[in-house]
Order: sequence, then structure tokens, then C-alpha cells
Amino acid sequence: MSNKHPSDIPPRGETDPSRGKTALRAILAVGGGLALVVLGSLLVNFGLAPSWLTGATRDQSEAEAAAQQSGGDTQQAKLFTPPAESTIPDDDFGKSVRRGMAIFNDTGTNAHDFVGNDLSCSNCHLDAGRQAFSAPMWAAYPVYPKYRGKNKMVNTMEDRIRGCFTYSMNAQGSPSGGPPPYGSDVYRDLQAYFFWMSKGLPTGEKPEGAGFGKIDKPAKEPSRQRGEAVFAQNCAVCHGADGQGQKDINGKVVFPPLWGPNSFNWGAGMHKVNAAAAFIKHNMPLSEPNKLTVQEAWDVAAFVDSHPRPNDPRQIGDVTVKDAVDKWHHNHQGFYGKEVDGKLMGPGYPSSDQASAPAQNESSGG
Repeated sequence: MSNKHPSDIPPRGETDPSRGKTALRAILAVGGGLALVVLGSLLVNFGLAPSWLTGATRDQSEAEAAAQQSGGDTQQAKLFTPPAESTIPDDDFGKSVRRGMAIFNDTGTNAHDFVGNDLSCSNCHLDAGRQAFSAPMWAAYPVYPKYRGKNKMVNTMEDRIRGCFTYSMNAQGSPSGGPPPYGSDVYRDLQAYFFWMSKGLPTGEKPEGAGFGKIDKPAKEPSRQRGEAVFAQNCAVCHGADGQGQKDINGKVVFPPLWGPNSFNWGAGMHKVNAAAAFIKHNMPLSEPNKLTVQEAWDVAAFVDSHPRPNDPRQIGDVTVKDAVDKWHHNHQGFYGKEVDGKLMGPGYPSSDQASAPAQNESSGG
């Protein structure tokens, strides 16, 4: 199988202010949930959408101005600022960086053969992998290779990306039936993008803002029932009342599905309630990060993660849900292997034309 590069993505030009007026006039003509989808679609198409929605990076000067305008947070001031997109070199290396950025922001289009759901890398690694506390790629790249207790081996960055394709992108349901093969140009370009983004950071040191950040334990045990109310009030407007996300009129995903057959599978790290709670607390809702209380973040994470999703790709052959619980999920804060509303969580969505990724001696992570 040949590995295809996406087209080189040219630098963005200046935005025509008149386009914004056209988009706003169009929005006024529709109402309810449809208005939100149309708004997202128009803003994306006209280049007016904020970076948290599109995954597009901002120039450093713009980011700094936004920080100053908001009063500047002491913690934010200590965070690493990745280089501006305008500094990507105009050479062959820069072309690889831009291809990697395109794959990251629209994975289903630019790495189509290896994606089995409706997600892109930038759905969890926000602002094109730049946003602190949403597992930014500038914080991840400098600490690899590293030993991971989850699979009891030294992992390279290529290993780590492969895991993301396998679990978070549900590669088992992709046209190829698995993640990109080792040595693929998909990995090469993504690593070029991460390398460029982390310029200036020391290697081997975990920088502030890495991962999803810390979250305190909730005062009460997480409640799916309370979480459902939090979801309806804060999340459904983007992700839909049914959690299946929203697409524009051209079928392009504007807001990703959080569960169901087109979301991440049971092997992805986000199926763990503690991981999802930390991500939600620091990053959601998109327009108001940190709006939710610690308790609300845990509650809504429990609600989201207690829904069916594609099976763990290691569940092949004679491996049962119970086997997988004992081997990979026994110490996770999640719903895998448990009954929710009379339904066992874990069997996934079997399909006659869905291939299974090769079995790996690896704990959940994606």
C-alpha cells in the first residue's frame, strides 16, 4: 500500500471583512440547532472561525495580544508559546511541517486510509495541538523516546502516534483496517510538525501545560444523572443532544461525536473518567474553559464515558470483555466491562466489513 501525502497547504491570506457580514446575515435567517451548524460552517469556510474550532494556529503576536486583553493569567504567563505559523520555513522541511499540520487538523481527509471514525487529532489536542492542558504536542515531543509502564517498553514518538491512530482514531474501522504502517510518511510529517512546534524547549523535561493538567477529586462520587443535566446545559449545543456531534451542509464535521460508532473506541485514554474530567475541566465548554466546577467536570465525564462506543481493538479472537477487563482495564476509572442501564459496556459495534487491528501487548491509551 502506498502512502499518499495530502496537498501542500499554502499560508493563509488576509481575511476580507465583508465576508464576516455576509456570514452573519446568513445566520440570522435560520434558528435553533441548525443555526449553530450553519454558523460553524460559514465561519470555517470564510476563515473567520476561532482557532479552537478549526484547529488553525494563530500568529504569536495575536496570541500574546489576546492574553494581555484578558488580563493575563500568572499560570498562563509561565507556559511555553509555540512558534507562529508564519515562521514555518519555505523549504522542503516546511512542506513536511505543513503536511503534518494538515493531517493533524483534518485527519479523516489527509490520512483517510487509517481513520475509522469522525474525529481529528485536533479534537482533543486543541488549537492544532498548541493549547496547554489539552495534551499539546509541543509538550509531548521533547519527552520521547520514553519508557511507558502501560506497555512495559520504551516508546518512540512514532509508537505513540500509532497508538493514537489505533485507539482514538479507531483505525480498526478504517479502509486499511489498521493504523499507518511503521515508516509511513504520515508519521514522518506529523513528527516534523511536532518537532517544529516544540522549538526552544529542552529535551527530556516535561513542561508546564503538558497533558490534560491536574484535577482534584470530586466531593461526591461522579454521577451520570447529574452529568446528564450538565451535558444538556453546557455541551449539547455543540455535540448534539444525542452526543453524535454536528456536521455542516457539506458533511464536514464541525463538532465531534462523543460516543457511538463514530467516536473513539474503548481502548482510547479518553474513555477513562479521570482523564476525560481533567480535559473537560481545563478546556470545556470551548468558549468558556474552566467554567464547570470540579464536581460538574467529573459528573459530565461519567455521563459521556458511560455510553457505547467501538470495541477495544485488542478484543480479537477469543478475547472477551471480561478477559480485557482483567488484562487491560482492571485499574481504570471507567465503565468498560460494567452494566449501564442493563447494557454491558465493551462489546462495541461489530461490522462484517470492519477489520481488526493486530493484537498488541498494550494497556489502553490513545
